[in-house]
Amino acid sequence: MHRHKHKRSLRAGLGALAAVTAAAVAVVGTGTAQASVQAVPAHLVPKELPPHPKSDWYASDVTKGLPENGPFCVEHTLPSAGATHRTFWTEYDTSASQVVVRTGTVDAARKLAAAAEKKIQNCASDWERDHPEGTASWRDYGAVRAEDGAHVYGVHTSYPDSEPGIHLFGVGRDGRTVTIVQWGEMGGYDQAPVADFERTTTTAVVKLYQE
Repeated sequence: MHRHKHKRSLRAGLGALAAVTAAAVAVVGTGTAQASVQAVPAHLVPKELPPHPKSDWYASDVTKGLPENGPFCVEHTLPSAGATHRTFWTEYDTSASQVVVRTGTVDAARKLAAAAEKKIQNCASDWERDHPEGTASWRDYGAVRAEDGAHVYGVHTSYPDSEPGIHLFGVGRDGRTVTIVQWGEMGGYDQAPVADFERTTTTAVVKLYQE
C-alpha cells in the first residue's frame, strides 16, 4: 500500500517537474523570439514623411538588402549585408526611401555614415561629370540633434529639355546602426520641405533600436 503511494507521489513529482521545465523552455523561447524581433531596427511610416499637399504617402514592406535602384547619390556606397529598406511614394512625382544598415562595430558605423555623407557632398560634381550637358548643385542644411548625430543635405539637378529635380538626404547614426533617408521630386530648392524633412530625419534616427 505504501509502495503504491510512493509511486503515485513519484509520478506526480515528475509530472510537476516536466511542467516547470516546459514552462521554462516556453519562457526562454519567447524571450529569444522577442529578442529577435527587437533586433530589427524600426523604419519610418508614411505619416512621418514631409506632408504632401495633394496626396497621401504609401509605403512598401520593410525588405532585406538595398533598393533595386539607388538611393540616388549613394549608389555603390552602402553594403547589402545587414541592410534593410523601405520605399515610399505619392500619387504624384514625389518619392522617398529609407535604408538602415546594421554594422559590426560602432567604428564601422561611423565610417559608413562618413562615407555616405562624402558621397552626397560630391554628388553634384559627380552627376555633372556623368551628364556634361546638365548642371547640379548641393546645399548643406546642417546637423540635426538625434542620438549619435544626423545631418541633412540637398542636391539639385537640371538637364536640358527635362524637368529639374530636387533631393533631400538625411544621414544619421545610433550606435552601430546607420540610416539614410532620401526624398525627391521635380522642382527646385524653394520647393524642398527642409524643416519637415529635418523632423523626418530626427524621427528616423530616434526610431532605431538602442544598444
